[in-house]
Amino acid sequence: MKIVRPISNQPLPGHARCVYKGKIFDVYQWQQEMYDGTTKTFEKLKRPDTVIVFPVLDDGSILLTEQEQPNKAPFIGACGGRVDEDEDILEGAKREFLEETGHEASEYTLWKSVHPASKIDWVVYFFIAKGCKKISDQSLDGGEKIELKKVSFDELLQIGRNPKFMEKEIIPDFYEALLDKEKYAELKQLFSPLT
Repeated sequence: MKIVRPISNQPLPGHARCVYKGKIFDVYQWQQEMYDGTTKTFEKLKRPDTVIVFPVLDDGSILLTEQEQPNKAPFIGACGGRVDEDEDILEGAKREFLEETGHEASEYTLWKSVHPASKIDWVVYFFIAKGCKKISDQSLDGGEKIELKKVSFDELLQIGRNPKFMEKEIIPDFYEALLDKEKYAELKQLFSPLT
């Protein structure tokens, strides 16, 4: 599967230079000519892209996580995390899914990819995984506590209303499905198990 990185509405200019390299975030600066002819210093962060995986099990349930991480309030979300340097996006999704759940999938569908913030060069890729099979125990990072939770499609839509739900970029899709029968049918089909 060839995955094309979407173009940001506010791309990082080619002449921007890295002024700080952090563990996760790098800071880029550049000189920008303003409309009145003056010049200002602009900044933008850059970070590794992330992958989010919604596993659909053979019984039609969707596997979510209830997580705790240091210095972060407990949250509900899908499986996922940062893509490693020089790692393919799909390979990153497969790795995160296996580490956090102990499962692998026979089919991955890229649902959507978004830039969540204009001031950060960062893309979040959302996958639907089907044909899921447990092959190992979880292999969690030292800073992760993850409990797995099976929910129905309708429960998933309602969880989108929970303030603890982490995947904010897809909440509009859930609301559309709750308000529009056609959108509900489309989204339910996307989240249906392999037949």
